[in-house]
Amino acid sequence: MKPPRSLPVRALQAAPDQRPGPSPGTNSPLDCSCPGKAPRGGSRSGPAEPDPRTPLGWVVLRGALSVLAAGLVGASAAAAAPAALTEPALVTPKALGAAMLAVTRAGERLVAVGERGTVLWSDDGGARWQQAKVPVQAALTAVRFADARAGWAVGHLGVILKTEDGGRSWARQLDGVQAAAALQAAAGADERAQRQAQRMVEEGPDKPFFDLEVIDARHAVAVGAYGLAFATSDGGAHWAPLPTASANPKSLHLYGVRVQGERWFMAGEQGLLLHSTDGGASFAPLASPYKGSFFGLLAARTGTLIAYGLRGSAWRSADAGASWDKLELGSSVTLQAGIERAPGQLVLLGQTGEIFASQDDGRSFTSLNTPAGPLPAAGLASAPDGAWVIASLRGIRRAAP
Repeated sequence: MKPPRSLPVRALQAAPDQRPGPSPGTNSPLDCSCPGKAPRGGSRSGPAEPDPRTPLGWVVLRGALSVLAAGLVGASAAAAAPAALTEPALVTPKALGAAMLAVTRAGERLVAVGERGTVLWSDDGGARWQQAKVPVQAALTAVRFADARAGWAVGHLGVILKTEDGGRSWARQLDGVQAAAALQAAAGADERAQRQAQRMVEEGPDKPFFDLEVIDARHAVAVGAYGLAFATSDGGAHWAPLPTASANPKSLHLYGVRVQGERWFMAGEQGLLLHSTDGGASFAPLASPYKGSFFGLLAARTGTLIAYGLRGSAWRSADAGASWDKLELGSSVTLQAGIERAPGQLVLLGQTGEIFASQDDGRSFTSLNTPAGPLPAAGLASAPDGAWVIASLRGIRRAAP
């Protein structure tokens, strides 16, 4: 069985029944020869994108759908939920070596998320870590904070979690069962939307979320498989589907989302770029400079936007996506994460642990090689003392700047 292609590394090995099939008609599918899950949308046509040059093994898509408040789903749906949604993450010293998929700052604190619902937090710049209390065992793949206390994490099985204490403890706000019910309720008289929602209900909570943007303590956005996108405007008490279907008619996977004021941006498979100029009320496609997969977006405070992904591809826009300039990194390593370290200082992370830094608002980048050594990297943060903190499939690594 060949490894799946054109996927972000910010995911980990999972049972076959947790692997989503390819987007219908996409040229960048997951491997569908695994047992227990037929590909959605039938066979694909056209050439697949080349494999990223990495021996990272099985990589699974991140996160699934999002939401509605808990309680919208009846007892019968709740009974169908897998154990990973109902059993808390195991608290164990081995969590310090777990595969970690994302890391971020919550004020001066660092918070990292990873496999089997593992959440770790550190108050000393990543030198020592403690494990948080988490109500699920689903892999968590993205985490972001509004301030030092309020934040969200998303992951497999349609999970969305919220913390109000800086990541020490978490509460579930959504799972894939509830997400499917939300889609069904929002379908209205649209027959295509009805069919898609019904298929989501029938397939169960098997689809992951890929990325998360937190605007403030009340507003957040989550995106994931098959073009699904949800948002909350009340701190997560309710989540609602976003109207992206007409801008993404192929239901391509969405891997990245970032918000700059009223402008919202999403990126995904086959060079897909979407934007909203009205705070998420409507979406339209952006002309894309690239046909390969984008795995993330970096939105700077200056308004600069960088879309990055497969084979070292990175593109910069200074006009809200109206035009793009190709960035020359001097490397073909697939890019997995990006952060703004300080005004004008932008950083991209390669999946081998290589770091690329810019001092001129993303106009040019310099390789810093692999400060934490070669490793299967997935997420990046800057510690309060300036050290690099890297989430990897071999755990968290801290390295001098």
